[in-house]
Amino acid sequence: MGVFSRLKTGFGMARRSGRVLRAHPKLFVFPLVGGLSGIAFIATLFGSLYLTGPLFEDPGPTVYAALFVAYLVETFIASFFTAALVAATHTAFHGEEPSIRAALATAWQRKVPLLIWSVIAAIVGVIIRAIESEENLAAQIVAGLFAVAWSVMTYFVVPVIVFRDPSVTEMFSESARTFKDTWGESIGAVGAIDIFSFLLAVAGLGLGALTFVVTAGTGTVQLLATVLIGGSAFLFGLLVGKALSGVAKTALYVYATESTAPEFFDDMDFSELGGDRSSSTRGLGGGLGGSGGGQI
Repeated sequence: MGVFSRLKTGFGMARRSGRVLRAHPKLFVFPLVGGLSGIAFIATLFGSLYLTGPLFEDPGPTVYAALFVAYLVETFIASFFTAALVAATHTAFHGEEPSIRAALATAWQRKVPLLIWSVIAAIVGVIIRAIESEENLAAQIVAGLFAVAWSVMTYFVVPVIVFRDPSVTEMFSESARTFKDTWGESIGAVGAIDIFSFLLAVAGLGLGALTFVVTAGTGTVQLLATVLIGGSAFLFGLLVGKALSGVAKTALYVYATESTAPEFFDDMDFSELGGDRSSSTRGLGGGLGGSGGGQI
């Protein structure tokens, strides 16, 4: 499958994910609350550190400790609400009305593996940041390759945690296996959703710039209107992108583990995406409806 075919497939997945969000707009709650919570925490942590000033002039153990805490809490918050989104989306895929409370309860039941995943991700994040801080090209290349490999291996970690009861090693091995066996040749198609998200965010910035021009000469009103309208549109673009990504990733995982196209995606030929259906379904069933049988 060529690059343009992958992008076409990716935009097809984005469009179908949009169908899910239109049918169940409450799914937006999870990335919204998760995003706002993460922003609030990071702003509080680094806002307080910024006031101390000298900490950032000579990066050392304190700064890396702060980065670890930031990565840990941010990853846990993002993963928790992503897990809730995955659970609610799975419910929608089976023809039922998703419940915010039930989805959050499912995520809470997975709090321990989500916390373990967040600790490991935070450690890896600090290691990558430490490598990046080395002022040489080789270190930058190593950090970049490490980050890409890590992203690939952990692409399906949250769905694995939601649908299964994995050990620490299984959450990574099952994620990597699902990626490799079923979507290794085609997961780049989902990158089209990132392009769509980027375009929405750029449109938000453009709306902010237009507001700035239209309200020229109004002083404080101009600034407030620009920040309010442009910022809101920008955040909306990011919100839609997060929601689309969560739905699409769940659709990919459900098809990989249940070997059936989920509802809203039943007009899509998943077999064209590449991968080996038979190998991907071995040992991956279970969890929330993992025994198969999603509605077509």
